[in-house]
Amino acid sequence: MSEYQEYRLEREQIDFLLERGYRITRVSENLSGAFLDFELIEGTKQEWKQLNIKTPEGRKYFSTLLFRKLH
Repeated sequence: MSEYQEYRLEREQIDFLLERGYRITRVSENLSGAFLDFELIEGTKQEWKQLNIKTPEGRKYFSTLLFRKLH
């Protein structure tokens, strides 16, 4: 898989979770990429998901999303 295809897959996974109502609750970065923790709260039900974002473009993408939420 090319790096661009990997980035597109990461972006689609992030967008899918956000569209379903998940929120990014934690970001852990290391030299291999970033781990994004997502949480969905619906009434008394809680769900968690984690994505491993490996591409630099994927890291820029979620950083931009977080920055937009702050402003």
